Amino acid sequence: MRLAAALVAALLAALLAAPAAAEIVSARYAEPTTRYAHGVLGDAVEWGALDLRLSDGRNRRIILPKGRVFEDTEPRLADLDGDGNPEIIAVESHLDRGARLSIYNENGLLAATPFIGTRHRWLAPVGAADLDGDGRVEIAYVDRPHLARTLRIWRFENGRLHEIASAEGLTNHRIGDDFISGGIRECGQGPELVLASPDWSRLLLARLVTDRIETRPAGLPATAAGFRAALACRN
Repeated sequence: MRLAAALVAALLAALLAAPAAAEIVSARYAEPTTRYAHGVLGDAVEWGALDLRLSDGRNRRIILPKGRVFEDTEPRLADLDGDGNPEIIAVESHLDRGARLSIYNENGLLAATPFIGTRHRWLAPVGAADLDGDGRVEIAYVDRPHLARTLRIWRFENGRLHEIASAEGLTNHRIGDDFISGGIRECGQGPELVLASPDWSRLLLARLVTDRIETRPAGLPATAAGFRAALACRN
């Protein structure tokens, strides 16, 4: 008994003395490439790698296979599994199967949605937050913002991404823009997604309610000023 107790005590001491795992503090795309000639973000240059900086000072580079690129404006950091350390949300595209949303950590790919399935088909992230107030983080993006214009919301659980809701008739990007419009706002009544109508005539607000998406007009035009006002809760 004494020996077992001593072994348990030693194990606990070792665990307490072990350094905490390094977390990601920043991320950026690297290795520009023209191997995927799509140009949805205004030019023919995409990215072949992801550079990470960790909290212990180390740097790490994740390099994609030649058949994929990061087709995105920037990587996004968010704690998706509630462990206190952020993961990375990225858009990557397959040269033949189009885009997917991918989740990375410092060791590489954790999970991904299916590729859209066709070359030169893209998706535009909205953001990540606890959208329905249940303590779990959801990820929102617009699937083919120039064609299908479908808002999709996913949750990362048990190492996988699960789609929980979708709604048509919403967009957040126009072909050639080097930025994604809108995002997530919190105006005191829970998170809302700020998006545009399919014809870009007005802003729409979307909310996740018990695994379904509810939308309403924002009362603002789908202009740069309109997006700024909506995100600042000035409507």
